Amino acid sequence: MAKAAAKKIEATEWMYDIVRNPVITEKATLGSQYSQVTFRVPLTATKPNVKTAVETLFGVKVKAVNTLITKGKTKRFKGVKAFRSDVKKAIVTLEAGQTIDIGSGL
Repeated sequence: MAKAAAKKIEATEWMYDIVRNPVITEKATLGSQYSQVTFRVPLTATKPNVKTAVETLFGVKVKAVNTLITKGKTKRFKGVKAFRSDVKKAIVTLEAGQTIDIGSGL
């Protein structure tokens, strides 16, 4: 009996909403030596949703997904109070030999 072929998931609109944009900071780029890529995601995004979206959109195998939420702060600029909103980031660890070119875009 032959093995069933793995079903390829097609990219849908919600996947593009999950992976908003990559985080390009010094700390985030240091993760590239460990096959890690950091993305900004919505506060409602779950780890399985992020994994499915990255695997489908970029065609790579994801090993693990770690998420973190940075809470917003009240800031002052020239006496004017402003509030930064909460931000959620997903650190995606790829399988060995897998890479994502952040500069090319989707």
